Amino acid sequence: MAPYRNQRAAALPARLSRSWLLTSAADPSAFPAALASEADSVVFDIEDAIPADGKDQARRNVVEALEAGASAWVRINDITTPYWEQDLAALSRVGHLRGIMLAKTEHPDHITKTAMMAPAGTPVVALIESAVGIMNANDIARAPGVFRLAFGVGDFRRDTGVSADPMALAFARSSLVVASRVGELPGPIDGPTLGASGEELAQACAVTQSMGMTGKLCLDPGQTDGINRNLAPSEQEITWARELITQHDSGHVVGDGSYLPRLARARKVSELAQTYGIWNR
Repeated sequence: MAPYRNQRAAALPARLSRSWLLTSAADPSAFPAALASEADSVVFDIEDAIPADGKDQARRNVVEALEAGASAWVRINDITTPYWEQDLAALSRVGHLRGIMLAKTEHPDHITKTAMMAPAGTPVVALIESAVGIMNANDIARAPGVFRLAFGVGDFRRDTGVSADPMALAFARSSLVVASRVGELPGPIDGPTLGASGEELAQACAVTQSMGMTGKLCLDPGQTDGINRNLAPSEQEITWARELITQHDSGHVVGDGSYLPRLARARKVSELAQTYGIWNR
């Protein structure tokens, strides 16, 4: 396998990753397309997408790809399964591992134990997929080794019986946003919207962004570009930020109580737009 990543995505810090592409490790022939996609972060999946009798082969596929030069995250099996320890043991011997996504995280010690068994310094994304996980989100966000929180929408809905309506999921999403702030983490990663494209995907991303989440899982490489565009600063935001910063730098300061917060927001938009390569487009 060619040791490449989309060059823009390869240089992007994972704390700013918008699109997180889950790719089943059952079929390694799908890895090159995922790695060449517009995904900010690629995640080889040896958990949800793999039946029990395919776990060993999927794990070998991931190890071989990473040893061949692929650079990716890996979603491993949850800590209550016999596969968790096997996954971590296999990943401890490979290079090019960007980080681990831990399935079905429910308690802070799930993260701490995973971080202790992983190679030193490996970031761990806590994938929260249950009511218990949501209620423990503040503690999980402060656990040693946690890097970012993610929302497993499908399993959460199965666990709780709630619908896909944004209102029904608002509490869970807000809980992850508040917990991330409490834990001084980057914004959380929202769950996937299966089969969506165009305006439907844009609307789903609008919900993600309005809730304060800054990334989104997906299973389709074709969704990655849309997620990136919709979770980046809009052209309107960039124009507003450029104008405000230009006015400030030229000495035209409007001294009301909202000015400094607005200037801070404009600088944040500028920083993100430059990082994503869209400030001067």
